[in-house]
Amino acid sequence: MAPQAVVDATEAPLAYPTRQSLVQLEPGRNPPVSSTMARGKSVAKEKFGGHMAKLKTTTYPSHPVPRSYPTPIRALAWSPLGNLIATGQNRELKVWNPEKNDAKSVIDLRGHTNGIEALAWNPTMEAELASTGADGTVRFWDVRSRKETAQIKLGGDGLYVSWRPTGHELVVGRRDDALLAIDRRTNTISNTWKQGVQTNQITFSHSGEEMLLTTGDGTVKIVDYPAMKTLYTINGHTSACSSLDLSPVGSYLAIGASDALISLWDTRHFFCYRTLPNITGDVKSVSFSFDGSYIVGGSDEGTTLEIAHAETGEYVHRIEGVSGARSVQWHPKRYALAYGTESPFNCLKIVGAIEGL
Repeated sequence: MAPQAVVDATEAPLAYPTRQSLVQLEPGRNPPVSSTMARGKSVAKEKFGGHMAKLKTTTYPSHPVPRSYPTPIRALAWSPLGNLIATGQNRELKVWNPEKNDAKSVIDLRGHTNGIEALAWNPTMEAELASTGADGTVRFWDVRSRKETAQIKLGGDGLYVSWRPTGHELVVGRRDDALLAIDRRTNTISNTWKQGVQTNQITFSHSGEEMLLTTGDGTVKIVDYPAMKTLYTINGHTSACSSLDLSPVGSYLAIGASDALISLWDTRHFFCYRTLPNITGDVKSVSFSFDGSYIVGGSDEGTTLEIAHAETGEYVHRIEGVSGARSVQWHPKRYALAYGTESPFNCLKIVGAIEGL
């Protein structure tokens, strides 16, 4: 039997934080660009497997002549409207139009001198992309002009990055567990926080008033931002928490861990209502579908992607023949699933890309 997650949460010293900002955008705050675009139609759990089985899987070759590529895709991200998707693979940063799988149509953004670890689109600007990696920089790109617009030295390897929902600020995490706040308006480091525990990934709440951090001791910390005071600690797993994702409305939180489990949490009361065991190895990424109904996780190990119904935990569809798919992400508006795979050629694949967008 697979090990079970520790379904316990520890309150902060102050009173229990009923944080509505985890659940929805607060009035007066800037919504992400994606909120202005019509969403696709949701599909019921009973029909979802059949729906996904009908969608075509498109392969996006990294080169005009397909060949084995030495390293897998380390990071990928859809743009806010889902019109573009970016991938980071070794030092190569590429931006794809999902409706075209011709390598000649890809946008190459050149500048990183070492491996790219993470990338993220500005949530309020469709064409601005941030990337970071082992060259110790975070770089900003305008994909329309195909140019780097700014570069900031981090003082160490960049490991992950997350934009605040306003689009004016982002936080980059270094491999030595330091967090750096960067003001995009001035392109300066406005604050630095050294974490006392291994920190593997971060994300902001939908209001931007809180930050969620996965840690090496099996917990997820929810902190007040930018004060960084711990509001709540979720004791979620028996080993390191590696990834997390908030559902689009913020009512659910998914945590992936090195114990080969995904735990699903109710964010109104912070209790674990489901664990998903059908994944092999460390869960390097987790992603909710645009409507929050379905969840998938990615890992360096295993040969399948298992899609589960978020509310019931029931597995509803399996994608076979997947290898080394550490990076997975649903399209922000449609049932189109992107993932990097070792077979064939360490390339990008999207289920439901061309016919679905």
